[in-house]
Amino acid sequence: MCSDRITDEKSVKMLTLFSEADTQKLAQQLAKLSLSGSVWLSGDLGAGKTTLTRYWLQALGHAGAVKSPTYTLVEPYSIEQKEGSAKPVYHADLYRLQDPEELSFIGFDEYLDEENALIIIEWASRADSYLPPPTMFIDMTHEVHNVDTNSEGNNSKENNKECRKVALQLSKAGQAQGVDLSVLNV
Repeated sequence: MCSDRITDEKSVKMLTLFSEADTQKLAQQLAKLSLSGSVWLSGDLGAGKTTLTRYWLQALGHAGAVKSPTYTLVEPYSIEQKEGSAKPVYHADLYRLQDPEELSFIGFDEYLDEENALIIIEWASRADSYLPPPTMFIDMTHEVHNVDTNSEGNNSKENNKECRKVALQLSKAGQAQGVDLSVLNV
């Protein structure tokens, strides 16, 4: 069952998203973290990984459409920064990946080696033996929260309200970047 409990630590954070607006707010806060390296998004189909990524790219400054990389594996973005430089961001979806070695055929190593690049990877577990450790893990789960809709307390009626539980955890690489997850609050 979903709850409003939040664990505040610098390297681990648990959040509950009750709406798409909450997902957008989280994405805006993630954009302010100035992450580089890879972020591994995990969760079942429909958990909200692509929606979070779309809002994250928009919060970073991408103004165009955000395509799902389900069939292309990777969608590249070059996001102009305030000081005039461009931040390379890659959105990868490895759900359809048959063999992790396929990543070498498409030049995925170049994305990982690119300075200051952010690589957001859905379904990274399909290539975890190939990929270097990420900067951060984000695990999203879809849950149902029972909400009491009777304000008078008589004949309590419950409605099911969907929510997303989000667990964020920095790796040693993320901790070395000085990222602080305690600033995230939805």
